[in-house]
Amino acid sequence: MSSSVMRRGGRVKLASVGLVVVGSLALSACNGDDGTADKPVGGATPTSSAPSAKPSDPAANGGATGGQAKAGQTFKIGEAAQFPFTYGTTKKGEIALTVDAIEKGDPADLAPLKLGDKASGKVPYYIRYTVKNVGTTNLEFASVSHMKGHLGDGTEAQSLLIVGDFAKCDSESLPQGFTNGKTQKGCAVALAPSAATKVTSAEYWGDPFSLGGKGIYWK
Repeated sequence: MSSSVMRRGGRVKLASVGLVVVGSLALSACNGDDGTADKPVGGATPTSSAPSAKPSDPAANGGATGGQAKAGQTFKIGEAAQFPFTYGTTKKGEIALTVDAIEKGDPADLAPLKLGDKASGKVPYYIRYTVKNVGTTNLEFASVSHMKGHLGDGTEAQSLLIVGDFAKCDSESLPQGFTNGKTQKGCAVALAPSAATKVTSAEYWGDPFSLGGKGIYWK
């Protein structure tokens, strides 16, 4: 598999030839905090993703509250969760993250990815979110990923990470000059195992929630 880095308007995108299966079902890459992209980690056999707690009840957590989001807290779709954000070893700041929608796609959307039997019967859901810089540091070229879906019974949906362009669910690293007040849209793909099952909630499990197996949720 070959890959190359291209900059478009100050953003970092990874162009790729071929298919890489990583984690659950993935075409993935991580961007370095210096604006360059790391090579995808390959593997022929899917492995289980990190364990995750089921979303907690919004009533028990009180939904969105003042101050910073806490691990295990549940927000309503459209509510912002604010927390300290770290990317790599040099970028630190504060962001407000909002899940704007969880949209059901069509199984035919997956055809361009050529996943074959790995996508048989599965239905894509698009978790659309907004990142806002509410701190004082420039977070350009950082990547706010680590977003995944959960099914109606609280179990984790299969994730699909994309290298390169996927028109149905585009996501990029934060653009150049991503300073206080700037916003960026993002998207993550979660796969329901069949048309009879729905992806009903989303979880952010990145820093500072990457330890302990419990992120923050939207439903």
